Amino acid sequence: MSEGDSIGESVHGKPSVVYRFFSRLGQIYQSWLDKSTPYTAVRWIVTLGLSFIYMIRVYLLQGWYIVTYALGIYHLNLFIAFLSPKVDPSLMEDSDDGPSLPTRQNEEFRPFIRRLPEFKFWHSATKGILFAMACTFFEAFNVPVFWPILVMYFIMLFCITMKRQIKHMIKYRYIPFTHGKRKYKGKEDVGKTFAS
Repeated sequence: MSEGDSIGESVHGKPSVVYRFFSRLGQIYQSWLDKSTPYTAVRWIVTLGLSFIYMIRVYLLQGWYIVTYALGIYHLNLFIAFLSPKVDPSLMEDSDDGPSLPTRQNEEFRPFIRRLPEFKFWHSATKGILFAMACTFFEAFNVPVFWPILVMYFIMLFCITMKRQIKHMIKYRYIPFTHGKRKYKGKEDVGKTFAS
């Protein structure tokens, strides 16, 4: 290989202007993501606002139903991954390769670890909405379909998928929504002191 053959390098061995531009753009983007991490409610409000704008756009344009259906399926897959444990207890039932969720009352408590963390769920959902919004600017994605069939099919798919997920949650006794750390109560203080 010669001196300028590697990716992002110019003839003189320095990174090219285009490579430096996109590298800097990626750093700025990552910086904004890092700054937004603690603001969970604000992030989701912005995403819901984008979703609302997208729905209004699709309603006013009266088209792009296939794109909307694909976005719905994508969000459903993200939501199922968000509700699922990182290590599937049904796969761990036969083997003792690693930790599993407790199935009996007297077993040790292990925290629920998601397959898809909340931040990645939010980030993927927001990118999906923005991508779908961009698709509405191109007539090629406006495939004519009878939209009520898509709505009925999506509702059926949602109900079947959620029923299966809820059965899985009941069978392996895990709840994906916990609020904070467990609090244990000690014995009540009776006010007597020990004197020696």
